[in-house]
Amino acid sequence: MQKRTIAHLALIGTNFFFAINFTAVKYLINAGLVKPFGLNLIRISVTAALLWGMFFFKRQRIEIDRKDYRRFFLAALTGIAINQLLFIKGLSLTLPIHASLLMLTTPILITFIAAWLLKESINGIKIAGLALGITGAVILLKSGSSTIKADNIIWGDILVIINAISYTFYFILVRPLMKSYQPVMVIRMLFTIGFFMVLPFCWQEFQQTNWTSFTAKDFGILSLVVFGGTFLTYLFNVYGIKNLGASTAGSYIYVQPFFATLIAVLFYGEQLALYKMIAAVCILAGVFLVNKSTMRN
Repeated sequence: MQKRTIAHLALIGTNFFFAINFTAVKYLINAGLVKPFGLNLIRISVTAALLWGMFFFKRQRIEIDRKDYRRFFLAALTGIAINQLLFIKGLSLTLPIHASLLMLTTPILITFIAAWLLKESINGIKIAGLALGITGAVILLKSGSSTIKADNIIWGDILVIINAISYTFYFILVRPLMKSYQPVMVIRMLFTIGFFMVLPFCWQEFQQTNWTSFTAKDFGILSLVVFGGTFLTYLFNVYGIKNLGASTAGSYIYVQPFFATLIAVLFYGEQLALYKMIAAVCILAGVFLVNKSTMRN
C-alpha cells in the first residue's frame, strides 16, 4: 500500500478516534467513574509514557535550540495544558454533538488569529465566514436542552470555545517546531512539559477515580480515550501531515462532527435536533468560505 494511501487512512483514523472521545469521555464522567481533571491526568501521563517508550525503543538524539525553549513552553501550555483541561471539563458539562461542532470553528479561528499575528489582510469573504461560524456557535449556546445529563450546557460550550481558541494558538506556535525537529519528538516534549503543568490541577480529582467500580467494558472505553483518542490520534495526525501536508491533514477535521454525531446518536442516545443541524450548516459554511478565500490568496 502506498504511503499516501496509508496517510489518508491515518487521518481518517485520527478524526474517528477523536470523535469517539466526545461520547466515551461523556460516558466515563456521567457514570461517576472518573472526574474531568482526573481523566486528563490519565490521558496526558499515559500518552507521555508511551511516547517515551517509543524513544527508548528507537533512541534519537535530542538537541533543542535555546531560542525554541519559550516556544516549546507556550505550545505545551496552549496545546496540552489549557487545551486538554478545558476540553474535558467543557465536554463534561455540555453535549457531545455541541462540543464536536464547536471544535469545527478551529480552522476559522486559525485564519483570523494568524492574520492578526502575521498582519495578513482580511477580505469580505473571510468576514462572512467568521460571521457564519459565530452564528452557528451562538445557535448552540442559545439552544441548550437535551435528554442527556449535561450540568451546564452554556458554560460547557463556552469552555469548549476557549479550548478551540487555545488550540488555535498552539497550532500557530507548533508549526515552526514541526519544521525544525522530528514531529514525534516535538509531541513527546510537549506532553512531558504539559504533564508537569496539569499535575497540580489534576492530582486531587485523579485520586478520586473510582477504580473498583470499573468493569471490563469501562476499562475498554478508557483505553479508547487514552490510547486511541490521544496517543494514536497525535501519531496518526503527524504521519498524515508529514506525507500529505498540513492543509490536507487539516481538511479532515470536517469529517469529525459526522463521526461524533453518529456515535453520540447510536451509542449515547443524543437527539439530533433541528437547531444542531442549522448550527452545523452555519459552521461548515463559515469554514468553507474562510478556506476558499485563503486558497485564493
